[in-house]
Amino acid sequence: VQLQASGGGLVQAGGSLRLSCAAAGRTLSNNAMGWFHQAPGKEREIVAAINWNGAATYLADSVKGRFTISKDVCKGTGYLQMNSLKPEDTAVYYCAGSLGSALITEGTRYRYWGWGTQVTVSS
Repeated sequence: VQLQASGGGLVQAGGSLRLSCAAAGRTLSNNAMGWFHQAPGKEREIVAAINWNGAATYLADSVKGRFTISKDVCKGTGYLQMNSLKPEDTAVYYCAGSLGSALITEGTRYRYWGWGTQVTVSS
């Protein structure tokens, strides 16, 4: 299963982007999903996570109040709405899919990964 993240780009500080994540080969309607980012020279970090139906969500402290994670259960597509973007949000963003339905935050516990989409926020 290959995940495809899209929606990244170049935006000015204070702007917004919406990332989408869809799976090729199968649907992730019943699976938990997560978003991670990795800036140059830094470790990959969890940004947000969601359980299979959206009833449970997690947001990293650095993005609380600015980002929202959601999921379309019918389509099996995940979304990350990013508002009030800051230069420090600049990174490659990856979506991940779990084998299970419960929300997880550890990257090592995700089974499926996408190629990533670049988000660049200019000051």
